[in-house]
Amino acid sequence: MKEVSTEVPVAESEGIAAWQALLQDQEALLKNPGAHHKALIHGAYTLHQAHAIDRDILCDLLEQADGALAYAVEALLDSHCSE
Repeated sequence: MKEVSTEVPVAESEGIAAWQALLQDQEALLKNPGAHHKALIHGAYTLHQAHAIDRDILCDLLEQADGALAYAVEALLDSHCSE
């Protein structure tokens, strides 16, 4: 019986790790939410086009990017309301 490898190639895992690091960069997110969201979306599609992720993971990354944008907008609104 042939074994199936579940390991992600290094270059692909580095791309995913870089995307996750960008997602976690709250300082950049709160400084410019729109540009940060655009970078996350672009990065997710780049990973998909490079076949580093499948469409299900692409959907997850896009949802995370949208969630990050919603969080940033909410945080900025809260900070302006409390001033």
